[in-house]
Amino acid sequence: MKKDVEPVSLGEGDTPLIPSKSNRRLFVKFEGANPTGSFKDRGMTLAVTIAKYIGAKSVVVASTGNTSASAAAYAARAGLECLVYLPKGSVARGKLFQALLHGAKVVEVDGNFDEALEEVVARYVDKASRHVYPLNSVNPWRLEGQKTIAFEIYQQLGFVPDNVIVPVGNAGNIYAIWKGFRELREVGVTDRVPRMIGVQAEGASPVFKTWLAKADELVPVERPYTVATAIKIGRPVNWLKALTAVRESRGFMLSVSDAMIVEALKTLAREEGIGVEPASAAPLAGYRVAVEQGLIGRDETTVLIATGHALKDPEVKF
Repeated sequence: MKKDVEPVSLGEGDTPLIPSKSNRRLFVKFEGANPTGSFKDRGMTLAVTIAKYIGAKSVVVASTGNTSASAAAYAARAGLECLVYLPKGSVARGKLFQALLHGAKVVEVDGNFDEALEEVVARYVDKASRHVYPLNSVNPWRLEGQKTIAFEIYQQLGFVPDNVIVPVGNAGNIYAIWKGFRELREVGVTDRVPRMIGVQAEGASPVFKTWLAKADELVPVERPYTVATAIKIGRPVNWLKALTAVRESRGFMLSVSDAMIVEALKTLAREEGIGVEPASAAPLAGYRVAVEQGLIGRDETTVLIATGHALKDPEVKF
């Protein structure tokens, strides 16, 4: 174990909080401004630093795309080998390009993300080795890094918003953000947390289905489908953590159609000047549903978490 490891950083964080032109109480936290273009960098800086600290020679990750791009970049910075498992034919070309550009070794799995993650878990988590360090969000350090989104929102607004809306895929980020706000309250910086609201695509909505059914076990989606490939996950490993965040913050889950996601994508780009990938448009689609259903008031301060940059998925059809 190395005692003198420098943090592995590319200058992540400190991303813009952009007020909407249409409603000054609505904000977009633009995580596409991170070094590899997604929020994943916040967790990867910490997780890869830990990998180096314990003397790992390689890191491994299953991914829908953004995680692989981030892991490859930070591994390159750390001088570590990076191995990524990707669902064959289901990863946006921009994200695959990033992983390859940074020198990752890519293994394509015949199946979806859930099957890619199962292979990583079977090969590298269940048979733990200090030489190969797994970086999926089963790794607690990833979520510790991602909770800094909450710290920045509070710092930028100067107060706790009423609502934070997050796209939900493998379901770690909504928990991480809630954890950040909860810790601010626990140390006395704030006196409350926002309602955490998760949004999934209709064709990939296991957490929404589980929340709706008030079930104690995950209601999986065996063959998830959506234009928002970053959240195209049927068996999210952090589903229980996500539901904990939603329930304890008195929030809720929503499901939106691909058509609604694409419409929100165009609105953000053409009316707000904010270019995001489809998964990042899901919060705006969810916000519209919530306002229409009276679940959120337009006079409430709401932050939409835009998790990835538009250039992540330039082939989306709109």
